Amino acid sequence: MTNVCATKELQGRTYRCFFELALSVMGGKWKPVVLFHLGQTGVQRYSELKRHLPEVTDRMLTRQLRELEADGLITREVYRQVPPRVEYSLTPQGLGLFPILVTMRDWGARYEAAMGGARVVCCGSEEPLKDVDLHPRYLPGGHEGIGAHE
Repeated sequence: MTNVCATKELQGRTYRCFFELALSVMGGKWKPVVLFHLGQTGVQRYSELKRHLPEVTDRMLTRQLRELEADGLITREVYRQVPPRVEYSLTPQGLGLFPILVTMRDWGARYEAAMGGARVVCCGSEEPLKDVDLHPRYLPGGHEGIGAHE
């Protein structure tokens, strides 16, 4: 007989187990992709993120970025200049998800191969099957460090 987990609430989010909490914070179609790209690039502006996600609407990307920021996974830095500049980067909490996202990416590559490969249906280049590196800004002792901007 399995135990039923207690229902908990954290910052307006109701969940029964830690796995459910993790999925509610970083799950969805676009959030993991945003987190993955920020882990690889260090800092990105809105337009750069949009380029990585051509199918996402502006409204949805803005919403996902706001939720990631509210959940403490990314930071949003606004530079008061003309034109205004906004940059996004991972927080230490968001950085903790990067190894999980790399593992998911690697699983996706193995799954594609196991299913006989995929056909390219649109323009762009093939994703290289190489190791995914964390951006140097997030490495211990890196010259930029977490919270610094390029």
